[in-house]
Amino acid sequence: MTDKPILQIRDLSVAFTGMAGQQTVVNRVSLDMYAGETLALVGESGSGKSVTALSILQLLPYPKASHPGGSILFKGEELVAAPESRLQRIRGDRIGMIFQEPMTSLNPLHTIEKQINEVLLLHKGLTSTQARERTMELLDLVGLEKFQDRLNAYPHQLSGGERQRVMIAMALANEPDILIADEPTTALDVTIQAQILDLLREIQEKLKLSILLITHDLTVVQNVAHRVCVMYQGKIVEQGATREIFENPDNPHTKELIAAEPDSTPLADNPEASEILSVDNIRVWFPVRRGLLRRTVDHIKAVDGISLKIHESQTLGVVGESGSGKTTLGLAILNLIPYQGSVVFLGQSIEHYQHRQMRALRQHMQIVFQDPYASLSPRMSIGQIILEGLVAHKLQGSKAQNDEKVIAVLKSVELDPETRFRYPHEFSGGQRQRIAIARAMILTPRLIILDEPTSALDRAVQVQMIALLKKLQREHRLAYLFISHDLRVVRSMANQIMVMREGKLIEQGTNDDIFDNPQQAYTRQLIKASLSSALD
Repeated sequence: MTDKPILQIRDLSVAFTGMAGQQTVVNRVSLDMYAGETLALVGESGSGKSVTALSILQLLPYPKASHPGGSILFKGEELVAAPESRLQRIRGDRIGMIFQEPMTSLNPLHTIEKQINEVLLLHKGLTSTQARERTMELLDLVGLEKFQDRLNAYPHQLSGGERQRVMIAMALANEPDILIADEPTTALDVTIQAQILDLLREIQEKLKLSILLITHDLTVVQNVAHRVCVMYQGKIVEQGATREIFENPDNPHTKELIAAEPDSTPLADNPEASEILSVDNIRVWFPVRRGLLRRTVDHIKAVDGISLKIHESQTLGVVGESGSGKTTLGLAILNLIPYQGSVVFLGQSIEHYQHRQMRALRQHMQIVFQDPYASLSPRMSIGQIILEGLVAHKLQGSKAQNDEKVIAVLKSVELDPETRFRYPHEFSGGQRQRIAIARAMILTPRLIILDEPTSALDRAVQVQMIALLKKLQREHRLAYLFISHDLRVVRSMANQIMVMREGKLIEQGTNDDIFDNPQQAYTRQLIKASLSSALD
């Protein structure tokens, strides 16, 4: 580290102007960043972390957003209200950014190669051949060595982890001085998360790269950050060396964040409970077509011969690295994608059911997605979103009856009933996830597939969400298929656990069997990567 900061933020405030007037969301924040260091910005959802980071590159939605006061100096140059032409030369060149959700950041109409090439062509002036070679180097660098045949793939054809790696490759393309990483490992499983963090460390040492790490994962902070700034309600309430912050926190909110851990005991498993779901030898193979006639020459075996059972009030945890087939398995069980094999739900064999036959069962089998913001319509009020399922299944009553049901389900997920008049963008990530759960619960389902329901939430909100899911399961005797890369959360929720890798079942057993006596080296690797929190 040098004595002079590469980035200085002084008394920065950010305000948003809306129908309710002007609201200050960042209040007089000051921090310094030095060459070659990792500075972690942590805090609960809505604390102002991402708004502070976006201010550095002046990417806030102006004029709705404004800076009532403050300064941001990059190598002595003022960025607040800097000319757009100057900011364009800095963005993606001297300061790179990795966004939290790559699917909303990558252009769905452009191939992976074109999107990475664009960064190189814009800032480096490379030829198309040189850009292609550099693109391959970057993909190799972020662990996508086998992408030579997939350069023409589109974002939707990649897994969440693969998309995040592509985003990192784009951010590193021009070897920036500062890398702003906004939840860069949220969508990644623990083994790939460790690889990405190791990768960032290696690049940091090589390039003297400064990293501003925004994350809710305190294990990641402990492992990679030199210093920590803790934000709460738009202010920095504590900052200092990482070890000092974790061993001797001073602020009450910092203590609360560090102490937040989910109850590690899942609900008791009842072996005599009725069987809700039985899956036998399910396969989802995607054809690989080549040649002028587009003949099928191979298959991508996303799910390859998986069998499982789930009983009433039971949680089956599904873990594995990104691209292992976890989400594909869930979608196949719901009959949302074609598959082969046997699926029995509530005693009915549904593998040959057509749309109309499946429609009658849909209310009993629901899904809660990883990103509630993407799955909630921005044009509908919360009340309309929650009621939508009843309308689709023709289960709605009078206006008063519908309102009563919406109010009841909002209370069950611990939200104020008045929120039914508001819209998704007005809520934090944790609140939106509760809304998504309410939308599923109003149909009184027997099975809910939870696809990474807590991965985008800070630790304190994770603890609340796990407690809520357990409460609902206990009250309604729900069966959960719980898909997650966070083994801490899985340990807290799941009675039974299955480990997947490359579409296959690697290991399966009770919670205690998997965590206390794993049989496979891959399972041991997952557990070690997930539960390790030692400082380097």
